[in-house]
Amino acid sequence: MKKELKYEEAFTELQAIVRRMENDELDIDQMSAQLKRAQSLITLCKEKLTKTDEEIKKILTEE
Repeated sequence: MKKELKYEEAFTELQAIVRRMENDELDIDQMSAQLKRAQSLITLCKEKLTKTDEEIKKILTEE
């Protein structure tokens, strides 16, 4: 069973990918794979932020 990444883990991995890209540490084959991974990490982070925002709004409106 695959473990779901926590927001902090996904964000840290995304930062590492960006750093490697900025430092030209990836060849063209790695770049493609890392861009795809970065895209999925961005989606994951957005979903987690949206869910948390909705939960906070719900809690605040209940009071």
